[in-house]
Amino acid sequence: MRQRSISRKTAETAIELCLSLDGNGTTKIDTGVGFLDHMLTLTTQHGLFDLEVTCNGDLEVDQHHSVEDIGIVLGQAFHEALGTKEGINRYATVTTPMDEALSKLSLDISGRPNLVYHVGGLKDKVGEFDTELVEEFFRAFVNHANVTLHINLEYGTNSHHIIESIFKGFGRALDGASRENPRINGVPSTKGSL
Repeated sequence: MRQRSISRKTAETAIELCLSLDGNGTTKIDTGVGFLDHMLTLTTQHGLFDLEVTCNGDLEVDQHHSVEDIGIVLGQAFHEALGTKEGINRYATVTTPMDEALSKLSLDISGRPNLVYHVGGLKDKVGEFDTELVEEFFRAFVNHANVTLHINLEYGTNSHHIIESIFKGFGRALDGASRENPRINGVPSTKGSL
């Protein structure tokens, strides 16, 4: 079973996270940031993996540390749960509609962290959530998962719908790229390692 549990405690957050790549979309999420809970639930259900996460963060300051640190821990768990990366698809590109919004995500489990984030037009907040934290979450994830992720908003006007499209696509891309493929022998790289 490709799964990993990670605990991380700093002066700003205390996080417990358990990720199973070969799940069915089961979630138990309590980050203290309601909008992030909603987005992670969507990611998990559309990516068909299982995720449990709790975070006790310094929300009296703001949401930044909690959101970024959850991205860090989820990236670490994803990286470790992949193991040797033998037999995985490695790549995935998904386009995800959410009402008037359409996003396109491309993921490469490359061993090289890189985020390309082309998402414009978001309002400053969705409810109490600072929308600039979406990019911070994905940057933290990418840097600790050692993956390349391109996030492109094709179009959209409603900030909630735009972000929801992205997180749903993120789950689908994680699933597609990490899925084991019986036609692939060894690591999917001409270099022999990722």
